[in-house]
Amino acid sequence: MSIDQPSRRAFLAGSVVTVGAGGAYVLTRSDETAHDVSPSFHSSDETTAFGVDLAGKPIVGSPEAPLEIYYWTDFQCPFCERFERETFPELVRNYVEPGDVRVVLIALPYFGADSMTAAVASKCVWEQVRDDDPFAYWDWHAAVFDEQGEKNSGWASTENLLEYTRSVDAVDADALELCLEDRRPELEDAVETDADRARSIGVTGTPTFVVFDPDSEAAGSLVGAQPLERFDKAIDRIKNA
Repeated sequence: MSIDQPSRRAFLAGSVVTVGAGGAYVLTRSDETAHDVSPSFHSSDETTAFGVDLAGKPIVGSPEAPLEIYYWTDFQCPFCERFERETFPELVRNYVEPGDVRVVLIALPYFGADSMTAAVASKCVWEQVRDDDPFAYWDWHAAVFDEQGEKNSGWASTENLLEYTRSVDAVDADALELCLEDRRPELEDAVETDADRARSIGVTGTPTFVVFDPDSEAAGSLVGAQPLERFDKAIDRIKNA
């Protein structure tokens, strides 16, 4: 892994990609196993010091966390699924729950039309639940990743996403369907704006992560389904920059 610090424009140079197989992952409301965690979620309308508009984006962790991790993800990305299964629970346990880091989830429809459909659906669901039951977003997010199939095979079509949503008690599938019908162009524009911002700083695929310190403006990147040890090193490097 390579971590580049002072420049927010050039921090993606030298990152390493790690690949692997898919499968189910756990990030749950309860603490039933050694790998289950129960993070807090919050929303914000601020634009961060890194230049990311947080409106419409799920944020895992405390608003007061001193470090931020930006996570660009695609529901069709197998390496995103691997990260969330193998690394995300421990990242939350070790850094998010203690209040050291907050993670901003940013949909980046890298793999095509169904990726965009899933990205728009995720915005609809977040808007639906963020005020009353924000953790319900994660229930939905996990349910969709659990159904991940071959890229662009139709598994992430509107019809299938609505079917998966019906299995998530806290999310209203009818409201999601209405949102997709009435607001899709508006929300696609929002996703494209996020994608433009990502491209402007060199994000070219998923999953991509940026560890950022708003005080020092030090930033470091990781690309791919990295293990926790890579995040440990990145966080330490930025914290001590």
